[in-house]
Amino acid sequence: MGNNLLSKVWEKHKITTLPTGQDQLFISLHLIHEVTSPQAFGMLKEKGLKVLYPDRTFGTVDHIIPTDKRERPFEDTLAENMIQALEDNTAENKIAYFGPESDHQGIVHIMGPELGLTRPGLTIACGDSHTSTHGAFGAIAFGIGTSQIRDILASQTMAISKPKVRKINITGKLKSGVYAKDIILRIIADLGVNGGIGYAYEYCGDVIDNMSMEERMTICNMTIEGGARVGYVNPDETTFEYLRGRKYSPESFDEAVQSWRELASDKDAVYDDEYTLDGDTLEPMVTWGIKPGHAIGISQTIPLMENLPDDQKQTAELACKFMGFQPGQSLIGTKIDVAFIGSCTNGRISDLRLVAGYVKGKTVSPCVRALVVPGSRSVADQAEKEGLDGIFKDAGFQWREPGCSMCLAMNPDKLNGRELSASSSNRNFIGRQGSPTGRTLLMSPLMVAAAAVKGEICDSGAYCE
Repeated sequence: MGNNLLSKVWEKHKITTLPTGQDQLFISLHLIHEVTSPQAFGMLKEKGLKVLYPDRTFGTVDHIIPTDKRERPFEDTLAENMIQALEDNTAENKIAYFGPESDHQGIVHIMGPELGLTRPGLTIACGDSHTSTHGAFGAIAFGIGTSQIRDILASQTMAISKPKVRKINITGKLKSGVYAKDIILRIIADLGVNGGIGYAYEYCGDVIDNMSMEERMTICNMTIEGGARVGYVNPDETTFEYLRGRKYSPESFDEAVQSWRELASDKDAVYDDEYTLDGDTLEPMVTWGIKPGHAIGISQTIPLMENLPDDQKQTAELACKFMGFQPGQSLIGTKIDVAFIGSCTNGRISDLRLVAGYVKGKTVSPCVRALVVPGSRSVADQAEKEGLDGIFKDAGFQWREPGCSMCLAMNPDKLNGRELSASSSNRNFIGRQGSPTGRTLLMSPLMVAAAAVKGEICDSGAYCE
């Protein structure tokens, strides 16, 4: 019996099994940002420790940095202090840092792949739950907490339990207007937000094989929303061509490719569970509740409470009450107040090209506040080179500087009061977008764009026939 990619990469990085039953795992690449790293550096100083391998850690700013005004010091003193702390800690420890003025600043899960830091066969850790994004390259990547950031800075290792592996096979061919975001929302709706606990998800099948790297990153990004800490795709020619010529890609690139090919799961690899999704059956998805698993196809209606399992009814009732929706209701025609396009899920250049192609010559509804926030400086520069920023501005969107923005609202980009947001981000938790009463509907970037123009939720697939 063969091995899957997770087992191959895990064994290459496993140092020993600890008395706790966890494995001590060597971490190939450590990514840090301004929000979760200051405490970890403080812990190191208290213990008189130095960063063991500073060349394996890279820092950027994304979560708390404003996307409108970039003059220093920032108006938000907390943002200024956190970013200053990261600047000081990276300088003191000789860690590569991509700050606000850098050509490479951006959301950590967009910046890493753009630079070629993210590569097949690596173990990657970052103090951010959406680190699973990097698994699109055939890496084993996971989010960590502050104490684990400390451990990696001090030893380049961490204690972690090896997950089981669920093979997720996506067959068939997607209809026009259906995208990677729709796939992952459907998977989470099917398997549940806790369905992946204890598992890594291996995404495969014809649909995945035919996807771009940026689409694969979108799917892996939201793995964590389904309870799995790790999600990955086996590396292939699409992976290799994306990485060719990147700033940090190996100099002996063709030799690296040969070793990367061997990482892919063997044809007779063993899995702990399997799930198959027929891509032909998918339609644009939209969330209706307060968890990413509260998602339906755009032609469907919010579930009736009596049709739900008993363990889901209480949360579903709370969700309907909070959102102001009724069981059995269609979301088509629901008025929105805000449209947000960005985040580590859908803030890449392909997302912006898709949206610009749709909104060109159209105008955002006067009742909608609409933002486009590129995921990195590189994405922003490319979009501006192609004139996409002008298309957005002409249509009535605000064009912002790179950052996490309204995805988690640790910056000035927030919902106000009971505003309802159509968002291309990854979480619709209560309060996630900055207002304790604000409401979020997750969907693909094209669905957000269509809602922004019409002023209400509509079927973006109808515009792609």
